[in-house]
Amino acid sequence: MKKFIQEFKEFALKGNVMDLAVGVIIGAAFQGIVTALTDSFITPLIAVCTGGTGEDGVTVGGVFEIKGVVFNYGSFISAIINFLIMALILFMMIKAVNKLMTIGKKPDAPADPTTKICPYCQSEISIKATKCPCCTSDLPLEELAEELSE
Repeated sequence: MKKFIQEFKEFALKGNVMDLAVGVIIGAAFQGIVTALTDSFITPLIAVCTGGTGEDGVTVGGVFEIKGVVFNYGSFISAIINFLIMALILFMMIKAVNKLMTIGKKPDAPADPTTKICPYCQSEISIKATKCPCCTSDLPLEELAEELSE
């Protein structure tokens, strides 16, 4: 059980979970803006294109009735547009945050070499070799001294 709790702590405190939490909060904040945009501008445009307003002046566009059942496809189209706008905003925000995260990072240092070239036969050999396995030549002593000093 302790291992499970430790793994959960490591997972919960990782940056990805925190990024997700921030994304959800910002997404909820933008949802109000996007909903207002679709309700105030996009839904009336749909209403104008599909049928105008009802008898009481309320925007009704995109509604039809079959045997007493009302189908409000204008609201459905508005919800799809709302979703697409939210997805686009979140995509752009995540892309911007990822770009900001890479600005401060230093590039990974190249790994120490594990091989070198034999000065006699030009074959690739281990960096720790004192004798070439291909041509059986002894490596020069100054090369060994340089390697040992590093």
